[in-house]
Amino acid sequence: MPKHVFSRRLAFLLTAGLLTLLSGRRAAAQAPPSGQLVRLAKLEIHPAQLERYKAALKEEIENFLRLEPGVLTLYAVSEKANPTRITILEIYASNEAYRAHLLTPHFLKYKNGTKEMVKSLELVETVPLVPAVQVKQ
Repeated sequence: MPKHVFSRRLAFLLTAGLLTLLSGRRAAAQAPPSGQLVRLAKLEIHPAQLERYKAALKEEIENFLRLEPGVLTLYAVSEKANPTRITILEIYASNEAYRAHLLTPHFLKYKNGTKEMVKSLELVETVPLVPAVQVKQ
């Protein structure tokens, strides 16, 4: 199976697992990979830049998931009542995968290309409460 097809399937399966967890369905337990880094990135975007930011974010998330096996998921949502507030669930295979992610050309393109669009950024380290959720196929 080509690497890009595998990466897309993995991204789909991880997103499906997250949606299963959020919908309250029970999933069979599976031992979580050790050493994962899970965090929330909370951003506020300048209103005039929102559409440009969302386009850049979509392109880059697709690149991250396709090109970096250590990026397990990046799932972005905006607040319904305030769409300029965006939260991204980031799951990396390890701290090393996260550090490697920060050095990739596509991350640097995203970071430098959107820095004037972002009013604020808060990175929140998290501890998964149900880390053994099995991804449904």
